Amino acid sequence: MKTSSKSFDLLLLLRELGLKVFLQLCVSQCSGAVAASLLLRLLFPSNAALGATVPAGSQAQSFVLEMILTALLMFVILNVSTGAKEKGITAGIAVGAVIGLEALFAGPICGASMNPARSFGPALVSGHASALWIYLVAPITGALVAVFGCICVQEEGCCTASEAAH
Repeated sequence: MKTSSKSFDLLLLLRELGLKVFLQLCVSQCSGAVAASLLLRLLFPSNAALGATVPAGSQAQSFVLEMILTALLMFVILNVSTGAKEKGITAGIAVGAVIGLEALFAGPICGASMNPARSFGPALVSGHASALWIYLVAPITGALVAVFGCICVQEEGCCTASEAAH
């Protein structure tokens, strides 16, 4: 499957997985997040937030920070753990280190969610959904930025679903 190296390749990924599988993945992640939040509600009924991601500063600040965090994380993932470029255990260490450092430094400011499903479940169950849009839109935007960044710095065929399949 050949694509232009200047496209975002999200539609290519949807074609590669198929819309049905893509939707199943989204539903399963969101269902898991809701189930975990319901379990937290059962175990800790006095905790009102249940781990809901809420901005400590302004919504604009959290949006930009979440977008940057996700872009950095996805850029690392695309460069160390896809297809023939996979580096084995080193990929896991690199990805884990990025997540840990981002959570350590940005967690107190924006929550460092980096995953829409991670924010969806607690927001739905706790009712703290006023800033949920940030944690749904910013990670998707950041991931698209990372794909574009990967396309700009890697050779032809980088960051495509066909490359990831090899």
